[in-house]
Amino acid sequence: MTIQSHKGPYSVFFDDEAFASMDRNISENCHFIIDERIADLYATKLKKVLASSSVLLIKATEENKSLDHTPAYVEHLVDNGIRRDHALLAIGGGIIQDITCFLATSILRGVEWSFYPTTLLAQADSCIGSKSSINCGNAKNILGSFSPPRRVTICPHFLDTLDERDLRSGVGEMLKVHAIAGPEDFDAIAADYGNIFSDRALMMKYIRRSLEVKQRFIEEDEFDNGIRNVFNFGHSFGHAIEAATAFAIPHGIAVTIGMDMANFVAEKLFVGSQENFQRMHPVLKENYRGFEDFPIPLEVFLAAISKDKKNVGAGNVTLILPGKDGRIFKDGYANDEFFSASCKQFLDEGRIR
Repeated sequence: MTIQSHKGPYSVFFDDEAFASMDRNISENCHFIIDERIADLYATKLKKVLASSSVLLIKATEENKSLDHTPAYVEHLVDNGIRRDHALLAIGGGIIQDITCFLATSILRGVEWSFYPTTLLAQADSCIGSKSSINCGNAKNILGSFSPPRRVTICPHFLDTLDERDLRSGVGEMLKVHAIAGPEDFDAIAADYGNIFSDRALMMKYIRRSLEVKQRFIEEDEFDNGIRNVFNFGHSFGHAIEAATAFAIPHGIAVTIGMDMANFVAEKLFVGSQENFQRMHPVLKENYRGFEDFPIPLEVFLAAISKDKKNVGAGNVTLILPGKDGRIFKDGYANDEFFSASCKQFLDEGRIR
């Protein structure tokens, strides 16, 4: 795949021999930023990379994806002699991607970077689109930049070491992308849901399809000022769920609950339909099973969604919701008692239907 961006085209490769291509990147001009867990799991295959001159190992946590920790990362790169003609190479999931992209945009006013996504969520969604998001204080993803990678390499073998929750987290984002593509695409992946975890070829088919759908949107709206906004489907609710549970629910699973909640609330706000909620609810609920009755404090949830960075105007919330035909769109709604009651009803009843 070739993605068009404001800095020129970049390529996405599907490569079963990705470890060999990593070794070919080793040079004094390449600075590796690697998820600690990946370094442990693949210590043998990454032996040459881990022995290279500049390696920054980071534990992939929300805390480490914060402005508070960024100076230490910059100091590491400076101590290792980074120059404008050097490049960063990220090996990890979305958190490592965010950190690396943000650093690549900021340090020395910009250096190139490449990405080997190791989580399903990153392979199927976040690896393209140029975005980085960094936390600051209690504000999630409040800082960021747009800096496309030079190259993305997707290796299916990384999925072998993901646990079920991580896989379901990634599938949650895939369900989101297919919902945005339209009811037919969503119904197709929903029909294959029972087989997607055990059939690697089927999984790769839906990863590729997810990227193809997203490609159309990011090439038209790379800076997220228009139609790309719909890729936040499930995220306003999902981010608030994460905040209300101290990130105890994996991101893609929180987004899955968020999509179900968006469908539920859309009907209450008279823009969606009960039929659409019922059509999507079974597979969404299956993807967040185990979290149907996870405590989500309403007041903390509402406080978080009131601070969502997409909100415009006092007393309003900006939401990505499905219309009666299942198509996804963005609009503003009053952040009033009726909205709060609709959210409460879903948290109390909607998840356990």
